[in-house]
Amino acid sequence: MEKLPRKSGQLAQPYDTWEQTAKELIEREMMRRGIRYKQLSKMLAELGIDESPDQINRKVNRKRFSAAFLVACLRAIGADTITIDLGQGRAK
Repeated sequence: MEKLPRKSGQLAQPYDTWEQTAKELIEREMMRRGIRYKQLSKMLAELGIDESPDQINRKVNRKRFSAAFLVACLRAIGADTITIDLGQGRAK
């Protein structure tokens, strides 16, 4: 059985890189459009999703959110297309 790589004295989680990529994807797209969490909260409300700016901020910064939340955020801010560099495991 293969050992998992260690990270800071703990076992590295297999999704760490992907969670960071998802976080950066939301943040990058918000930054490109000059959108803050308060605005994103209002945009999500238009899609029927009730999340306060603080709730969104915590979810994104903890990197613990569903794929559905990611897609909803991207849709709400108008990111119709995105590029993900799967070779590096990081959003481009």
